[in-house]
Amino acid sequence: MKREENQIQTKSIQPKILYYGTPVILLTTLNEDETSNISPLSSSWALGECIVLGIGAGGKALENLRSHPECVVNVPHPGLWENVEALAPLTGKNPVPEYKRVNSFRFERDKFSAASLTKQEAEIVKPLRILECPLQIESRVEHIRVPEHDPHFAIVEVKALKVHAHTSILKDDHHVNPHEWSPLIYNFRHYYGLGEHLGKTFRA
Repeated sequence: MKREENQIQTKSIQPKILYYGTPVILLTTLNEDETSNISPLSSSWALGECIVLGIGAGGKALENLRSHPECVVNVPHPGLWENVEALAPLTGKNPVPEYKRVNSFRFERDKFSAASLTKQEAEIVKPLRILECPLQIESRVEHIRVPEHDPHFAIVEVKALKVHAHTSILKDDHHVNPHEWSPLIYNFRHYYGLGEHLGKTFRA
């Protein structure tokens, strides 16, 4: 039965954050010493071969992308949430920027070890892949823009060059099985997996 309009009520709110349910990614970028940094990101979307990333302006990830415009977009499954959270208070910048220091961030050179993740060589780009992530997308930076209305973050467009997937989530040579694959979701600063399957689009 369709709800009557007067049964649905709304209220204007001012939330501190707007992470209304997006996949977590672990972005690997190249440090100046040729090692790889890992940055957990909660803002990204993909269309065709283009992936758009929202990255903090004062972090190591953006610094690395500007000096070496390659990366790997690693997409973790829900079982990796504790590994992701182990990265949350870490930064690859030394000294630690003041705004991060006052929020209890600390410098970590080897984030792979800190988060119990396994290094995997990429085939096209220099930054390493993360073996445990079911999707690993080697990418090249196409454009970086810092919005005029907010200089605290950058919008980074990357092009997917090569996609690696765990065979356990594939249904044939080139298609991911949506019944086997579930991304880790960042939902108002809480971690979730996907819920039950509801249906499919006519293009599936």
